Amino acid sequence: MIINRDNIKNTFAEYTDKYNSEDPKIKLKIDHTYRVADLCEKIAQSIDTDTNKCDIAWLIGMLHDVGRFEQIKRYGTFNDSESVDHANFGADLLFKDNLIEDYVPDFYRDKYAKIVETAIRSHSCFRLDESLDEETLMFCNIIRDADKIDIFKVNIDTPVEEIYNVTTKDLKNSEITPEVMQAFDERHAVLRSLKKTAVDNVAGHIALAFELVYPISLKITKEQGYLDEMMDFKSDNMYTNDQFKQIRRKIDEYVQSKNR
Repeated sequence: MIINRDNIKNTFAEYTDKYNSEDPKIKLKIDHTYRVADLCEKIAQSIDTDTNKCDIAWLIGMLHDVGRFEQIKRYGTFNDSESVDHANFGADLLFKDNLIEDYVPDFYRDKYAKIVETAIRSHSCFRLDESLDEETLMFCNIIRDADKIDIFKVNIDTPVEEIYNVTTKDLKNSEITPEVMQAFDERHAVLRSLKKTAVDNVAGHIALAFELVYPISLKITKEQGYLDEMMDFKSDNMYTNDQFKQIRRKIDEYVQSKNR
């Protein structure tokens, strides 16, 4: 199968043109999409130099957040718990409403169609289905790694008040809840339902580092430096500042263990 990247980029641009490009949330997701697609390709190349598989990884990156644009139009938020699961929503648009045919004609006939759908549908879930076959699991992990890497960048480049829809006062004065801090002791991501305070969102995104699967993903994260900047969060609450020191220690210990 041949992936026509120019057609996919043009189709994506035409699709997103239907939404308000002056809305910073829309622009954020457009820019995020292109970066994630490039990261998917880079990660895929570190695993397997097969051109076709790298193309599929790139395609998944380009399509993974298609549901975000209609989500913001209908609900005015990126908060899935307050609107709709954007991953399933996007997969439904692509594979139930046949939006995928605009990007790759007759793709439903291709052997990778189900893999692409599963990767998009699963990219934001807390845990992957343990019954996934090895190849599908690989593509799921590629998009999940790429998405997390760019989330670190978004947290630095975009006012976090805008990302989390919170006030600066709440962000700078709230404390990280014990359940969120526990995730750092246990070295895993934070369930969305456990985030209770404004600053829990920052900590929760930092904890995504525990879930990076491929060595190159940790390498890219370290080189970019956004995770380090996130851990340098300065609160007006001294207790919260101590919590971030603990978080940095836990993350640093984890990264060092992975580099041995």
